[in-house]
Amino acid sequence: QVQLVESGGGLVQDGGSLRVSCAASGRNFSTAAMGWFRQAPGKEREFVAGINWSGSSTYYADPVKGRFTISRDNAKNTVYLQMNNLKHDDTAVYYCAADPKGLWDDSAWYKYWGQGTQVTVSS
Repeated sequence: QVQLVESGGGLVQDGGSLRVSCAASGRNFSTAAMGWFRQAPGKEREFVAGINWSGSSTYYADPVKGRFTISRDNAKNTVYLQMNNLKHDDTAVYYCAADPKGLWDDSAWYKYWGQGTQVTVSS
């Protein structure tokens, strides 16, 4: 059974940093792209960042460019999202997703999803 488990969420002050992780099990995703999405209360799920299988190519949504960094460790079957200079608008449940069959920034292409981790930024 394939599982994606996020961790590392929590409460942080405006301007602070946080790193969330996504550990995969049940399948080796070292040859698959991975992505992070988020969903704030009352809003649709939105793309945050994506990374190719080797980590050599990344892609970010405009609101997080320059502040967030996606990375991966294929030996650990884990993908990370380092979030710096966090803002209140970054408050959301963050989800990792794996193996998109199309555009990285379209949630419809992803087959595997984690359960999400809450990130709350206090202003």
